[in-house]
Amino acid sequence: MTSASEWITTTRTENRLEMRLTGDWTIDNVATIDVGIAALASVPDGPTIIDVSPIGRMDTSGAWMLEKMRRRFSTSDNTPEIHGLQPNHQLLLDRLHSLTGDPAPEPARHSALSLVAEHTGRATIDAVREAIDLLNFLGLTTVTAARTAISPRRFRMTAFVYHLEQVGLNALPIVGLLSFLIGVVLAYQGADQLRQFGAEIFTVNLLGISILREMGILLTAIIVAGRSGSAFAAQIGTMQVNEEIDAMRTIGLDPIEVLVLPRTLALLVAMPLLAVYADLMGLAGGALMAIISLDITFTQFTERLKDVVPIWAFWVGIIKAPVFGVAIALVGCREGLKVRGSADSVGRQTTRAVVISIFLVIIIDAMFSIFFSTVGV
Repeated sequence: MTSASEWITTTRTENRLEMRLTGDWTIDNVATIDVGIAALASVPDGPTIIDVSPIGRMDTSGAWMLEKMRRRFSTSDNTPEIHGLQPNHQLLLDRLHSLTGDPAPEPARHSALSLVAEHTGRATIDAVREAIDLLNFLGLTTVTAARTAISPRRFRMTAFVYHLEQVGLNALPIVGLLSFLIGVVLAYQGADQLRQFGAEIFTVNLLGISILREMGILLTAIIVAGRSGSAFAAQIGTMQVNEEIDAMRTIGLDPIEVLVLPRTLALLVAMPLLAVYADLMGLAGGALMAIISLDITFTQFTERLKDVVPIWAFWVGIIKAPVFGVAIALVGCREGLKVRGSADSVGRQTTRAVVISIFLVIIIDAMFSIFFSTVGV
């Protein structure tokens, strides 16, 4: 059985298909050639032969049409044979194959459960690798800090003071305002619930322990992670895009010593100070609401706070602060150093820095809570 079009003549026998290509297979004729290919019958069971010897001219578009035909009639058991290729046409096809390669196999179909298991496994492996990389970065920063301690002249005091101002002094307004409001909310909600049992005086206990032990430092760490952690990642990431870090290495400067260490030490010093400030502002907001809702004086509030809240509630929060600061600084700097080549990468790594920092802060806080509960503090 024989069928014909302007460009393709097909001859089909019982178990074999022969196609004879004619005319000029160039970009001017691609549209009509494509229609002719689309009109061809389905893939035969037997071998397929494509005879291209009658073709006059062929350019890259024509070679792609020929490749499209070959792929259409290819099966796992049968690949069409192309006969009569001129040398220049063969060069076009070889070049096309080197650029496109063989067609990708059809993706295997998986059940929803297997897909969930696969994604969970990949996410777990990525999380483990992320943790290992972060520990490696912590070790590298620690070694650099030890080397700087041995030779203090290497420490960049100007950069340290600048970053201390940025992450500490400039963060006071937002930390103070949010801590004050959190204190107001805790005191109001606590008094409202405890009043139902005639125990509203215990609002002071609730406020003191929650602010000093958890809420003050946790709120401060989250604010710093969103404010300073993202700033570190964006600053270092922009330097990475502009190849400034490569220039540092070229002139013999260590990026860890110049960029990471001053930022990390600045947060190490600033976080305990911010935590104390957040505790004071939170207690001030709670005291204001307690005075209004409980009808007590400020002196009575402070005396009650001193009697019922142990000093260790304050120190527990302060002990957490430098650990949170180091974690936030390391994550921000590391994500900035991972930026590669574009502004999109800067934005992506900055977002990752904030998310990972907040996640890490909560994980560390949970570990501290377990530890202090175990030792009875």
